[in-house]
Amino acid sequence: MCGRFTLTYRDREELARQLGVSVESFDEEEYRPRYNIAPMQRHWVMRMEREDRELLPARWGLVNSWAKDSKRAFRQINARTETVDQRPAYRAAFGARRCVVPADGFFEWSGPKSHRMPQWFHRADGGLLLFAGLYETWFPKPDEPELTFTIITADANVVVAEVHDRMPVILDDAAVDHWLFPGEMAVDERKALLTPAPDESLVRTTVSPRVNSVKNDDAACLAEQATLLDGSAAD
Repeated sequence: MCGRFTLTYRDREELARQLGVSVESFDEEEYRPRYNIAPMQRHWVMRMEREDRELLPARWGLVNSWAKDSKRAFRQINARTETVDQRPAYRAAFGARRCVVPADGFFEWSGPKSHRMPQWFHRADGGLLLFAGLYETWFPKPDEPELTFTIITADANVVVAEVHDRMPVILDDAAVDHWLFPGEMAVDERKALLTPAPDESLVRTTVSPRVNSVKNDDAACLAEQATLLDGSAAD
């Protein structure tokens, strides 16, 4: 699964350029680097509006349009590639409401239960990771729509499999446009985009246990920790 991730870019203009959206898409007062994004928190998703990419604020944890409340949001932070076109919670969004979730890393945990250490998976060059996602709009109140999203996961590649058996689907630049394309596309063709990232595309860094608490969201979360041969952190 993917239960925490990061987007640490300080320069929102550069981030907007890389995403192919206008810098005005990021609210100047709301945007900030994020080092420990957790379920139920607000982030950003990118979708295709006509022929242009559009960036919108959204809350992590998909709530279906027909839902009476948000109780299932936490259970729906991830959707499995294998069943995303079949499960009622995701089937309609898979057909019509696909998005990309911008990030530059994600976390999994390793080590004994008494000393779990966060492992940050990221590109060696610090570049963007574009997660495949789905979005829905629901109404907490009749006149207050809220956009929510889920991140799609696939089997882990070799690097991530050392820690966990699932990972977020990371789309390359060519796949992004196909994924966001609003026109008709066969289910099999669309699902073919949802594959594990190449093994060489990610590196793993053991980082601070500050990540264990959702209250911590600063650069210190990514402080590299020395590790032992068994992958646990050195004292």
